Amino acid sequence: MKYCILMGSPRKNGNTSKLLKPFIEELKLYQVQYDLIWLYDKHIEPCIACRNCQKDWTIFGCRYSDDVQEIFDKIYDCDVIILATPIYSWYCTPPMKSLLDRFVYGMNKYYGDEKGPSLWSGKKLAIITTCGYKPEKGADLFEEGIKRYCKHSQLKYSGMLAERDFGYKSVFMDNEKDKHSRAFAQYLYSSSLL
Repeated sequence: MKYCILMGSPRKNGNTSKLLKPFIEELKLYQVQYDLIWLYDKHIEPCIACRNCQKDWTIFGCRYSDDVQEIFDKIYDCDVIILATPIYSWYCTPPMKSLLDRFVYGMNKYYGDEKGPSLWSGKKLAIITTCGYKPEKGADLFEEGIKRYCKHSQLKYSGMLAERDFGYKSVFMDNEKDKHSRAFAQYLYSSSLL
């Protein structure tokens, strides 16, 4: 079992990173291999829907020579994808959105002269997110978008851990959030054994 964690936060010690830390500690307890990719450290061009990726169904095939091919390789080799992101304006951060746009084409060979396969069909995908509103009003639209994205891409949506930040004068991380993060890791691990 291998996880690929796509970290969409621009802050290395921000709320999303703090929430992710106990999750990763749990993965280590289960000896789960994982890659942690900080998307703000990567060069990710936005998709322009040129459909160059549709010419060869066996490869990612994007026209850009940026860091997305490297990320593609790690996603292609993993079993579980984690989207870890703060919510900005009811959706993920810009580099994650650009990556999701690139993958919906490059991973799904649906847009050429003939409909081809989904290269990541069957992989599990889950969300770890932080937001300023109650999660049911702050992260709900992102979750719904990702559920549709998973259905379209033949991925298995595995759930979301969403925690609220009460503002700059409050302490974000507490024992309850730590417990939730660890429980989410345990849930994903045990469900992946089925």
